[in-house]
Amino acid sequence: MIRIVIAEDHTIIRETLGKFLAQQQDMEVVGQAKDGDGAMELVATLQPHVVIMDISMPPVLSGLEATRWICKSWPHVKVIALSMHADRQYVDKMLKAGAKGYMLKDADLEELLTAVRTVADGGTYVCAGVENAATNPHGVDYLPTP
Repeated sequence: MIRIVIAEDHTIIRETLGKFLAQQQDMEVVGQAKDGDGAMELVATLQPHVVIMDISMPPVLSGLEATRWICKSWPHVKVIALSMHADRQYVDKMLKAGAKGYMLKDADLEELLTAVRTVADGGTYVCAGVENAATNPHGVDYLPTP
């Protein structure tokens, strides 16, 4: 069972993702946070396998900063960035911060399932809609530029 925390400041997105992921037989949503601080608290207490992290969350700790902290403090927890930004610079920043995946908010829900399973199994996943990404057609095995 893949244990998941969702960190997203938009309630509709956070709750919809939570309900969708909870319907999967191999996934369990163990917590939801509306900001980076809440995400870090949940990770510390719940020790999920995967965190789906919005990169732009107010007020104090952004998704990028929370990802850095989580990946440094709990290296066994895998972060998938969730963003509306398809620019390569955002992808690079999140992967350099330690994220193992990058999903666009306009991607298919089925692709999100693939990303969660890939990252939980130790892989890296960047969705196919990211601009200038050096990936195969399914976004797997993307490496950031140095």
